[in-house]
Amino acid sequence: MYTRRGDKGETSLYGPRRVRKDDQRVEAYGTIDELNSVLGIIVSESKDRALTSALKEIQRMLFIAGGDAATEMKGRQHVPRIDHSHTKRLEVLTDELLSKLPPLSNFILPGGSSTGAMLHLARSVCRRAERRIVTASMSREMNPELVPFFNRLSSYLFNLSRWANERAGKKEDFWKA
Repeated sequence: MYTRRGDKGETSLYGPRRVRKDDQRVEAYGTIDELNSVLGIIVSESKDRALTSALKEIQRMLFIAGGDAATEMKGRQHVPRIDHSHTKRLEVLTDELLSKLPPLSNFILPGGSSTGAMLHLARSVCRRAERRIVTASMSREMNPELVPFFNRLSSYLFNLSRWANERAGKKEDFWKA
């Protein structure tokens, strides 16, 4: 399917407003979509049911976050939004992981198992999404809960990579100066 509506470098936000495809809001929700796609690769490759279940829950939240970032704050109140309960859920999930992991006192190099390395990639894309949201929110009103949500999500993905590596029997590679 194609509409040709974007052939001149514009796209629609969720609603009637059209913006350039390099608009800061489009950059933000495009990066959220990229993160969701990276998680989709991990889900498709993983045989670990606990991991795929956790990631599918995150993917559902990312669909809400993407729609939220693509929607102006005024006028479309029936659009699902990221709220504090989503951020709190990430805190609970992170705390559960941390209870299963040894304390970390060094920086670690991204890598380990294939799944662990892909989760590190997802974490770095998540950080970029967070930066894009911060940038977009400087000139447009955006849901203020998006920044804490993505901040917690990057922490969760970092610890999920550590957990995946531990389950795969891969030791963490500590960074040394």
